[in-house]
Amino acid sequence: MRGGGVVQFQAEDAGAGGMRAAAFVLAALLAVTAAHAAPVSTTDDLGNTITLPQPARRVVSLAPHLTELAYAAGGGAALVGVGRYGDYPAAVRKLPQVGDAYALNLEAIAALKPDLVLLWGSGTNERAKAQLRALRIPVYESEIRSVEGIASALRAIGALLGTEPAAQAAAGQLQLDWQSLGEQYAKRAPVRVFYQLWHEPLMTLNGEHLISSAIATCGGVNVFATLPTLTSTVSWEAAVKADPQLIATAGAQADDAHLEGWQRFSSRVSAVRDGRYALLPGELIARMGPRFVLGARQLCEAIDKVR
Repeated sequence: MRGGGVVQFQAEDAGAGGMRAAAFVLAALLAVTAAHAAPVSTTDDLGNTITLPQPARRVVSLAPHLTELAYAAGGGAALVGVGRYGDYPAAVRKLPQVGDAYALNLEAIAALKPDLVLLWGSGTNERAKAQLRALRIPVYESEIRSVEGIASALRAIGALLGTEPAAQAAAGQLQLDWQSLGEQYAKRAPVRVFYQLWHEPLMTLNGEHLISSAIATCGGVNVFATLPTLTSTVSWEAAVKADPQLIATAGAQADDAHLEGWQRFSSRVSAVRDGRYALLPGELIARMGPRFVLGARQLCEAIDKVR
């Protein structure tokens, strides 16, 4: 009988403990739910304040680098649609495509019922922007010009998606990797670099461009850093006069033909005379995303070979 009493007491005690545990779990779940339902807010790169009643759960990203940033910030599960050319990470390829910076499929975007759209400012024409805003969907507009800007975008997107811890961690690691790269190539001999955006017409970038910051971090000198606009067409005469020691561009191996125009200047341009070209992965160096530092490292290695 006493043994039965002991068992009964333990059963009653376990039941009470189970009730207390259940109450604790319920309270925790309610707290998490409340946190997720709380308004979130941030400022985009144009100074616009974006406030959502709760973290975004259905997100459309209209640029490949913004798609990568959303994933790196821990919000990949919230993406329901992406712009054309998005291909990383692999899960992106399964998502509906809703056009690109020049031709948005507004009907498809509206059908996805997003509570947030990630937009590339200078990469989207004004007509497309106006059409998108007419849908009255909150828009985060990105305009990244530095690695610090990439880190800031990670934090801002993390804030809007309610994934701040992951976003903070990714931003911190990005900054550490960038700092390490700069320290590795600091104080090395300067190398004159021409970065070719396009070959017909010949186009390059100025010192405010993100890629130019990589050239500088690697100890290179952008020969057209003083141009007044972010990207510009330049004459072959001006390019030859700048006499770059390295000609760099983004593309696949098949894009070698884009550099053929330089061959007629083999006696006047150091890079051509010495065969100094760098064909860099466009998905790394030409995207303002979390993998940019990987592309910058390859550029550093190419510049260092010239030395």
